[in-house]
Amino acid sequence: MEIPTFGDTLRALHDLGPSDITDSVTGLLTRAGAADIVVYLVDFAQTTLIPVPDRHAHVDLPQSEAIQGTPAGRSYTNREVVTATLVEGTRAWSPIIEGPECTGVLAITVPGPWDEICRARCQELGMLVGAAITIGARYTDLFNVVRRRKAMSLPASIQWDLLPPLQLRTPEALSTGLLEPAYDVGGDTFDHAVTGSQLDVAIMDAMGHGLSSSVVSSLAMGSYRHDRREGQTLAETHARLDAVVAEQFQETFVTGQLARLDLRSGELVWVNAGHPPPLLLRQGKVEGPLACRPSRPWGLGGALREQATAQLRPGDSVIFYTDGVIEGRSPVGEAFGLERFIRAIGQATASGIPSDIALRRTIDDVLVFQGQRPRDDATVVWVRWDPSVA
Repeated sequence: MEIPTFGDTLRALHDLGPSDITDSVTGLLTRAGAADIVVYLVDFAQTTLIPVPDRHAHVDLPQSEAIQGTPAGRSYTNREVVTATLVEGTRAWSPIIEGPECTGVLAITVPGPWDEICRARCQELGMLVGAAITIGARYTDLFNVVRRRKAMSLPASIQWDLLPPLQLRTPEALSTGLLEPAYDVGGDTFDHAVTGSQLDVAIMDAMGHGLSSSVVSSLAMGSYRHDRREGQTLAETHARLDAVVAEQFQETFVTGQLARLDLRSGELVWVNAGHPPPLLLRQGKVEGPLACRPSRPWGLGGALREQATAQLRPGDSVIFYTDGVIEGRSPVGEAFGLERFIRAIGQATASGIPSDIALRRTIDDVLVFQGQRPRDDATVVWVRWDPSVA
């Protein structure tokens, strides 16, 4: 099996409609010797791998694959090539990588003997498909529609369009975010971005639920991004956020935190607008909340009370979360609570899986506790600093 050259790939993608990209990649892989090609994308709740339709294939669309208990799911979870021996060759599942984020799985059948060269080529094919999807996703709804395993509410659709990629990676740090309920989220949102040696993170929770909350959080996030890109300090950004929300809405507020991590030194500075304090994860154990005297939520006025500073050590993580994580209640009315959240983080971390999968399992614990019927949005952003791996 031969990997298409860079030139072959560019020619295949040139002048195609955005929704033709996966068909074109399928053609490339077929000419390279692969067969039975299926491109799966993970749904928004990260529980199911859904096949992308091939408009030119005259076969029935394959079934979706659960992430739990399937070879495709294992490839997605472990970020590795998984294989099964067939009479006609080897069936291989390779993670689809878009930048730092795994967004699905490529399944192909490779004829002939299997070796480590084949494994390496399958990994590269997963990256090739990810790059092709990234190109097309800006111009088509196909991939967004495929990922919707069920109908999505208007507020949730607004919030997902507002989000950055769920995972951001630099040589020194990794930031991963997750929102639930994925198909009905309203007022929660987050952001992360890197400029030079600076990683900026924001997490927000607008008052209320539904469409009105998503509108408020959209304005708040727009104000934050504007000031960040204008080079404003956290204190200045905090003050402007408060003023913008107050100017546009009556008796409405947004809680949240803004943080800035120096990727070279590990110094973290942050401000807190009436939000649950972030947790420090060190050597696999949650050492407790990071202290910062909270200011009033944005939109309610009042001066910034504190800009806190913490010195991270290599390997440390800081976990930001909204109150829907710990205040969610079981069917009998018991709160999930901070201790259960800390325990869930510890268990997920001990398993040694990637942080996005650990985060998914942590949130799953929250959802299971609530009988899969959350009463509020639950959002977590997990930031790990480790310059030793750079």
